[in-house]
Amino acid sequence: MTKTLFIGLDGATFTVLDRLIADLPDEGITMPFMKRFVDGGARAKLLSTPNPLTPPAWTTIMTGRSPGNHGVYDFIRAEEKGDEVYFTLYDARDIATETIWSIATRKGKNVVALNFPLTAPPRPNSGISVPGFVPWKHLRRNVAPSGLFDRLKEIDGFNPKELAWDFDLEKQAMEKLSEEETERWVKYHLPREEQWFRIAEHLMDTEQPELMAVMFDGTDKIQHQAWRFLDPRLPRDNWGEWEYSMRRVCLSYFRALDGYIERLVELAGPDSRVFMASDHGFTASTEVLRINAFLEEKGYLQWADYGDDADIAERRSNANFAAVDWKKTTAYCRTPSSNGIYIRVADRPGAFGIPPDEYHEFRERIITDLESLVDDVTGERIVSKIMRREDVFAGEFMHEAPDLTLVLRDFGFVSIRNLHPPLLQRDEIVGTHHPDGVMLANGVGIAATDELEPRDIVDVAPTLLYSLGLPVPKDFEGVVPEAFFVDEFLEAQPITIGKPTSRTNGGQVDKSAIKAGAVDEVEMDEQEKEAIMEQLQMLGYMD
Repeated sequence: MTKTLFIGLDGATFTVLDRLIADLPDEGITMPFMKRFVDGGARAKLLSTPNPLTPPAWTTIMTGRSPGNHGVYDFIRAEEKGDEVYFTLYDARDIATETIWSIATRKGKNVVALNFPLTAPPRPNSGISVPGFVPWKHLRRNVAPSGLFDRLKEIDGFNPKELAWDFDLEKQAMEKLSEEETERWVKYHLPREEQWFRIAEHLMDTEQPELMAVMFDGTDKIQHQAWRFLDPRLPRDNWGEWEYSMRRVCLSYFRALDGYIERLVELAGPDSRVFMASDHGFTASTEVLRINAFLEEKGYLQWADYGDDADIAERRSNANFAAVDWKKTTAYCRTPSSNGIYIRVADRPGAFGIPPDEYHEFRERIITDLESLVDDVTGERIVSKIMRREDVFAGEFMHEAPDLTLVLRDFGFVSIRNLHPPLLQRDEIVGTHHPDGVMLANGVGIAATDELEPRDIVDVAPTLLYSLGLPVPKDFEGVVPEAFFVDEFLEAQPITIGKPTSRTNGGQVDKSAIKAGAVDEVEMDEQEKEAIMEQLQMLGYMD
């Protein structure tokens, strides 16, 4: 039977959740099961990774380690080779530390993990897995164990095209959509979530996993595109019938999600413990900071010169990545989702970049320039916080982190495009990530209490292992939040500290496992990678 059920809610925030479980005039309670779950259990805000972004944050939840130690910082990884910078997508092979799926599996626990990012290609000994963030035609090759995909096809209504991202449909949302198209785009997430629910329901019944984990990501995608219909703090004075209709469409998604969660909790049984967490929260973004344009104005960056070819210049200006002259650029932002500035340091005499002994002075000069960027009316800083990498990303992989990570005053993502002015107001409010996510629990041994002190995202992994009766590895960076549990449970099942996690192969899949057929290594082609890039751009990560 399922001892521990973990439901990931990508981007869930109490700002929206508390309204969905409230009894509102004309709307009632949108998520009645969630209300009972929250009222009868424990809850706390969950502080995300320093850059509250999906890949590093979910990887921290899966590993109990911070980005400086697990090595994942973004959707996109980059490598500087001489005068050029090459970009590719992060995947499971980039995670340098062991996941809780692997820890629990090697401890003899039956594990199922569904729709989590960076779980493809599948790593050895990680239980039953169906990865998220994979084009549908690659699902068969990336589920584990071998043969699982054919078993999933037996599920009534199983449709892999609905299960994975529909890139053709989501690409439309990058364009100016009509009201009808916007409504259709939001509605399309409902069948995706139902597909993941049906798989979870089926595997809970057939596999009886001791740890069942499934992540629903429509919460994030809908809030990015439809935040103005969900945020209770935003005015509705100018709403018309379409805006109210869009809110009803959004509420229908959350109402359906509530039913999926209720059914999974029911399947877990009365003796289980249920945990929910999000990788980050959400808030409203009202302005755009074109960070590379600002760095150009300050003399750190130079755009590539495409001569008189206006078409090429325009395409490169609107490309996914900064179209910079690498031989003349000393500081730049690689991707909007990183919200980070990278400094180019010469790795040998005669190579391009600032001299290593000038690094700290150069970095402080950039910080001073960023602090000078203020609102002309209020005098408020546009970049509210500037984090040096050693202060927030300490660890073995600190050298791969941005030299500076920025927090904007509205928590928005920066833009990397060659457009001016560097700062402008958005035409309409959009949803963006906020550091405060959610952590919820209910079930056997869980305390029924008021909202508890905020927890850190590294606390999720040790909590799930403790719920399974397993020791917390000594190299985990988080702790079990004892306030979530009643004293009797803590006394009957004391928290124990165990051996460190097993080292992975530098974050790479074991090649011998590939040869043995335990892992099927499949690379996406360039068109598929570009489709993912476009999807990220649509969500605001690649602008």
